[in-house]
Amino acid sequence: MASHRRPKQPSRARVTVLTATAAAAVALSSQAAQADPKPSKSEVKAKVDKLHHEAEVATEQFNLADEQRGKLQKEVDALQDKVARGQQELNELRDSLGAVATAQYRAGGMDPSLQLFLSSDPDTYLDKASAVEAMSVKQAEALETIQAKQRTLAQERAEATGKLADLEDVRKSLAEKKKSYQGKLAEAQKLLNTLTAEERATMQQEEQRASRAASDRVDLGNEAPASQRGAAALAAANTQVGKPYISGAEGPNAYDCSGLTQWAYRQAGVSISRTTYTQQNDGVKIGRSQLKPGDLVFFNGLSHVGLYAGNNTILHAPKPGAVVRYESMDYMGTFQFGVRV
Repeated sequence: MASHRRPKQPSRARVTVLTATAAAAVALSSQAAQADPKPSKSEVKAKVDKLHHEAEVATEQFNLADEQRGKLQKEVDALQDKVARGQQELNELRDSLGAVATAQYRAGGMDPSLQLFLSSDPDTYLDKASAVEAMSVKQAEALETIQAKQRTLAQERAEATGKLADLEDVRKSLAEKKKSYQGKLAEAQKLLNTLTAEERATMQQEEQRASRAASDRVDLGNEAPASQRGAAALAAANTQVGKPYISGAEGPNAYDCSGLTQWAYRQAGVSISRTTYTQQNDGVKIGRSQLKPGDLVFFNGLSHVGLYAGNNTILHAPKPGAVVRYESMDYMGTFQFGVRV
């Protein structure tokens, strides 16, 4: 006789566990299906190059803020010195006026007409009275001078206070720019770390070969420099070939792009500013067809600068992970203009 007992139902707890397990398995399989595949070496390189370009932009903005900070600091120091000197002059004027007032107070206890009546020598008294009157005029002039000095001092103090506030704003901006470019570099390094050690070594070897090829097989033609200082700057930069690019570096052991151009012109006895944004104003702007060796050349919205070396080639500090080298302008991106210093 067949059994008609109902099959035992699973407990509620067991159903809950099984349901949760099944849901987790579905979620994991879904995540696995949706997860992005590991980027290839070429994709990582493209992303890293993009991040390095963004870091270069942030580096130049940092350099600009740092240059502004230096100028503002000098202005603040000069104003503070001026205020200190003005306060000293004001104190001396006050002391001088106070000494005169004290002397008059001590001698001025008697009415002038009575002093004249009692004076044994009226002529001498009148001479003294005339001198006192002249002294009073000088006192009035001194008082006006003090008041003018006080007004000037108040203006200088207000200007110094304003400059100090500007300086603090620039310092905050400086910190933000530094954090920005360091963040981009860290993000690039994180991407590189997703590659195997062998893939990273291959990328590094490719970069080194590119640097050697750019410098060893360079053909600069025989273009004449526009000036002796341009020739001297280019010759100085040539001695730095092979030195690494480091954000914010100004030499002599490492450079960023504008750090190299500034250093090179300094060796030629010419002082130019620190950043791509300001170096564009350190000479006369020229077109591509007018370029001569030693001219500054700007690319990609003023985010990069190098020295024109001749035959469509520049000498520059390219990017993080690379070294100072010669390179064809065809690989530099968007040409902006040249500047003849």
